[in-house]
Amino acid sequence: MKRLVSLVAMVLTLTMVLSLAACGNDDANPDQATDSTQVQTGDTTDNNQTGDTQSSEVDLAALRTQILTDCGITDSVNVETDALNNLSDASSNVVSLVGFRLAAKGPDEKHPYGHARYEYLAGLVVCVTILAIGLSLLKESVLKVLHPTAVVFSWLSVGVLAASIGVKLWMSRFNKTIGQRIDSETLMATAADSRNDVLTTSAVLLSTVLSHLTGWDVLDGLMGVAVAAFILWSGWGLMMDTLSPLLGESPSPELVEHIEHTVMSYPEVLGVHDLMVHDYGPGHQFASLHIEFPAEADPLEAHDIIDNIERDFLKKDHLQVTIHYDPIVTSDAAVGVLRSRLMEKARQMDPRLSIHDLRIVPGDSHTNVLFDLVFPAGYTGDKDARLAEMCNFVKEQDPGYCCMVKVEQSYASALPEEDQ
Repeated sequence: MKRLVSLVAMVLTLTMVLSLAACGNDDANPDQATDSTQVQTGDTTDNNQTGDTQSSEVDLAALRTQILTDCGITDSVNVETDALNNLSDASSNVVSLVGFRLAAKGPDEKHPYGHARYEYLAGLVVCVTILAIGLSLLKESVLKVLHPTAVVFSWLSVGVLAASIGVKLWMSRFNKTIGQRIDSETLMATAADSRNDVLTTSAVLLSTVLSHLTGWDVLDGLMGVAVAAFILWSGWGLMMDTLSPLLGESPSPELVEHIEHTVMSYPEVLGVHDLMVHDYGPGHQFASLHIEFPAEADPLEAHDIIDNIERDFLKKDHLQVTIHYDPIVTSDAAVGVLRSRLMEKARQMDPRLSIHDLRIVPGDSHTNVLFDLVFPAGYTGDKDARLAEMCNFVKEQDPGYCCMVKVEQSYASALPEEDQ
């Protein structure tokens, strides 16, 4: 509406300027006269045109103010900022619905894992739109600060802003409820965005009233800068949250704990390692892991337990799990003692380190000690030094031991932020 009124004002102004110019041209073209008379007439016409132009500029400002007042519209870049932010929210909901529609497509020959990542792509489009609008509004607000103009106050605009706050509160609660119910990151982000909009619109409403009461016109531009900055900050945070699963973020600690606790609850399971979780969109996660069983157990029974675990995850958690069977020697006391010592040594070096798949293979001249040493993703310490320390520790247990270590990275854990 504000854009439409501005366009009408511009058209009316252009008409006035053309009319004044036409009158000036008529005065500037009298019948043939002497040269001196022509010069004097030309000077008089120029002065008249200058005065008419100044008068038209004053009339333009008055006309625009009158139109805005008559229509009950406030000439505030702050309100415009919030209006465009609301428009972006409506567009975001449309894009989200399209994303949900595309994500619901089942697997096909070229995409055997489905199309659920369309939801993440839809969220990315929303974030880019928010950032683009934020940058545009920041530019307009800065210009408003540098060149403040009087704000036309309207109780209609105040009422619309107040109603907008109520609607956004409802949208935030609704999106959060549905997002939690269907485990949708996009809807949870939309809920957070609506909650932030409540704060933004409240700030806009406050600045509109204060500008009217105090007459401090620059407050409109300053609050507009603050609102635009908040939109940019919120949009950037949402973009990072959306990009993270697309780039391959580590599974949540809650999911890792749930998987490990569930697997360890089955009989004869000794341990879990090499857990990997692949996210192909909300509700489309795939996991693979290794389970340790006693080497003395019946392999057929062990595989039957593995089949039960895989079926239970699919039935209860809608998680497709692929499990690898690792036999662990439990009848050899030397292996058990060395395993305990190596695990304790790894924890002493760094609580985030772990070992698995320990084997002792005797030979004629030496005995090979084989195991995997696992570092967390993003580890910045000296891996070679840790590896050498671990091998020296193995030698200390028995000079005849030959240490053969495979270094691995964990895909189920992430370093704390201060260590990254």
